[in-house]
Amino acid sequence: MKDRHGLLTQPIGRVLLTMSLPNLIGILTVLGFSLVDTFFISQLGTESLAAISFTFPVTLIISSIAIGIGAGVSTNLGRLIGAGYADKAKVFLHDSLVLSFLITVLISLLGSWFIDPLFSLLGANQSSLPLIHNYMFTWYLGAPLLVLLMVGNQGLRATGDTKSPAKIMMLAAIINLILDPLLIFGIGPFPRLAIQGAAIASVVSWLVALSLSSHLLIFKRHLVEFTQFSWIRFKANYKQLAHIAQPAALMNLLNPLANAMIMAILARIDHSAVAAFGAGTRLESVMLIVVMALSSSLVPFVAQNLGAGQTTRARDAVLLSVKFVLLFQTLLYLPLIFAAEPLARLFSHDPQVIEWLSFYILVLPAAYGPLGVVILVATSLNAYHRPVSSLLLNVCRLFLIMLPLAALGSYLGGVKGLLLALPVTNTIMGVACYILARRISEPPTKGKRKTKHKGQ
Repeated sequence: MKDRHGLLTQPIGRVLLTMSLPNLIGILTVLGFSLVDTFFISQLGTESLAAISFTFPVTLIISSIAIGIGAGVSTNLGRLIGAGYADKAKVFLHDSLVLSFLITVLISLLGSWFIDPLFSLLGANQSSLPLIHNYMFTWYLGAPLLVLLMVGNQGLRATGDTKSPAKIMMLAAIINLILDPLLIFGIGPFPRLAIQGAAIASVVSWLVALSLSSHLLIFKRHLVEFTQFSWIRFKANYKQLAHIAQPAALMNLLNPLANAMIMAILARIDHSAVAAFGAGTRLESVMLIVVMALSSSLVPFVAQNLGAGQTTRARDAVLLSVKFVLLFQTLLYLPLIFAAEPLARLFSHDPQVIEWLSFYILVLPAAYGPLGVVILVATSLNAYHRPVSSLLLNVCRLFLIMLPLAALGSYLGGVKGLLLALPVTNTIMGVACYILARRISEPPTKGKRKTKHKGQ
């Protein structure tokens, strides 16, 4: 695998821009799944919107596991490719995909068994539980497809190819957009499946996208090598993957867990607040899309440059990204000051939901610049093989600052008091991470740095 995309040689800004634009499209299409689902389901009423909102933290848990494994794949593949070990990279990707599938199947089986007890614990009432069950049972069936798709696309991105995953996910989003109204509302020959129709539309689109991604990975690019099974090799690759994937997955799991706790607090105040919070988190994902696209490009860029020994170039890329995000998110917030209520009205006709969602849109994006800094620094630490430091950043942000402030805010000011705690937390952590970004460098090693990949 050659440096076809200039990760080691071309100007930093140009490379990151070239990689991030396709990532931007790809992530937008991924977010489009949930945003489109939320929009169409909201037309069924507040109860359906609340039901789908309850599912967000749980579906994000499996997505977070896939993101964590993808971070491990991207980091390790980037270093192997940067160091010139293309054959080992192919075997490593094969073992990572097998492991991803097995883990997701196990979690999906357990999740489908405990749907009702879990969502009752989160605060769902008896009218929401049947809707949630219909959606989640179908979603769990397709979850292994989604995880394989996400991890496989990270394998493509690790080579510097961000365009192909973007095209694949764009097609999947179009399929989902077409099927959603047909299956949710029962248009034409299709049955009216309501909230379950959204899950079926997503699974079908994932299946098509995975078929295309697999063809590209296996037959066209030959990035996956099928070799005789070796327990010793598989175990070694698992350890290598887990070094990054376990802390990265746990780091990404923290966000849906924290959101689930916040949603449980809101459910005990007002179910309309749950519906508003669910829609708000979906809008938040879109507003942070540039940050996510840049972070997806930054990891393979930093990893390959560290693998090639270009530590200064890697550090400069992190600093440039952080400064850009601060400026961009600040400029993006300005029009939201005037667009909060019109945006909220797109997702509900319930006056109470509109009030909570308008407040969400007005307050939380004010701190998306600092939040972007946190995201970039945390993902960059994975590329530096400092996954535990990345994990600790998010533990501190969510459980030492955000949740205590949210509990205090809900006690003092109800729903609005809780929501105000979130941007305050992001601002505090953003400042801390900006200071850290200025000091980031290649971690010290004892003796001569080894580039050989363990177990292969």
